[in-house]
Amino acid sequence: MGQITGTGGDPVAEERSSVGTVSAGAPPVTRPGSRRPGKWRTRGRIGWAFWLCIAVVFPASKLMFAIRYRHGERFPAQGPVLLVANHVSILDPLACARLVFDHGRMPHFLAKESVFKGLAGTILRSAGQIPVARYSSDAVGALSAAQDDLAAGNVVVIYPEGSVTRDPNWWPMEARTGAARLALTTDAVVLPVAQWGPQRLHDYHARKLHLRLRTPTEYLVGEPIDLSRLRAELRAGRPLTTDVLRETTDLMMGRVRDQLAELRGEPAPALFHPRPRRELPGDLPGDAA
Repeated sequence: MGQITGTGGDPVAEERSSVGTVSAGAPPVTRPGSRRPGKWRTRGRIGWAFWLCIAVVFPASKLMFAIRYRHGERFPAQGPVLLVANHVSILDPLACARLVFDHGRMPHFLAKESVFKGLAGTILRSAGQIPVARYSSDAVGALSAAQDDLAAGNVVVIYPEGSVTRDPNWWPMEARTGAARLALTTDAVVLPVAQWGPQRLHDYHARKLHLRLRTPTEYLVGEPIDLSRLRAELRAGRPLTTDVLRETTDLMMGRVRDQLAELRGEPAPALFHPRPRRELPGDLPGDAA
């Protein structure tokens, strides 16, 4: 089992890190034995909308989840990060936002366009969150916005499955390829993250909310995925084909699936669960393709 490196506690505490070498084009990392920069420093300037989100999300997530992190030292303190995670609950973004925030960064999610309405939409857009208009030409704009966000050195969180997994045992289902396109067309650190626990609070399959406080929730941060060779080939003229995107998608989600098996302490299935033929009400996709 992985090392437990945090408990989702003091958001301003500093931690030591021993992050290994990551892919070409990745930002400088903290060397073994050196001290990570202070978390308020690495979070950068926080605008009014983000402060409002913090004021709502942080206490709510503290009440909902008892979060434990494994290998949090792998989370880059600086530079662009594409965080790729499995999707087990519509409450995932609340817990995952804590993961990013507690490790000294500010999360930018790709989320379904329908949640960007009214005052909430104004706040979310001002906080740098990215709306996704699925199955339309505007979906390409969401990917472009995410690419710009990564180019600016931010953390973009994406759920490649596009919605909560339909696997009855909560293993990842077949993912869409938007995350792979972002991974291959940017220099971001690609960070696979497995999560387990939010489904105990809101069971998507049963459509039930189980009212309980401090639901145990765990995150395992994986080693960054090295895509430097493939990125170099693409820059040299190799076409970005459907096969390349699917291969990269399966690589990323395979890593997440293996980490989830470690969290759960049980073997993962060899194949991904099939995608549903249609979306259902309440889906909050995190993918643009």
